[in-house]
Amino acid sequence: MRKAQTMRALRLDFSRTRPAPRWTAPLLLAIAMVFAGDAAFSFLSTLKDVRDSETALAKLEPRTYSPSRKASVEEVAAARETVQRLSTPWDSLFTALESAADEHVALLAIEPDPKSGTVLISGDSKDYLSALTYVLNLGRSEALSHVQLARHEVRTTEPQRPVSFSVSATWSAKK
Repeated sequence: MRKAQTMRALRLDFSRTRPAPRWTAPLLLAIAMVFAGDAAFSFLSTLKDVRDSETALAKLEPRTYSPSRKASVEEVAAARETVQRLSTPWDSLFTALESAADEHVALLAIEPDPKSGTVLISGDSKDYLSALTYVLNLGRSEALSHVQLARHEVRTTEPQRPVSFSVSATWSAKK
């Protein structure tokens, strides 16, 4: 006859963690020390480079400009012209040119003169009627006045006989 075997209780502990190996803490400490040493070396090297650059810069001659130096008449005039050009309302001129755009007209040059308040526009058109229509459309814009065809020339040497033209106008450069 067979002996009855008793079952032993099985104890499972899923929350227990395995102890870390003894060598991981010293390894992580060594890696951290190497990283800190590298960062310190890089910092000291960069600090030395900055100090060398500052020393070299201090040995250079000072620039000719100093706050106590007075600006020349030409420099003041150039600065005023630059300020005037920057404060000119270019949007009104460009809006007028865009509103008068025509598929038969190609603009070649726009020469504004903010001082005198005039603009000279050069272009090519398919024919003379297209050039006149463009001049009429420019005259309808609010930003331009006294719009007139300054010159025109039919290019007879080309097969489609396009017209080169220039338009002068007074540009009200008011904001």
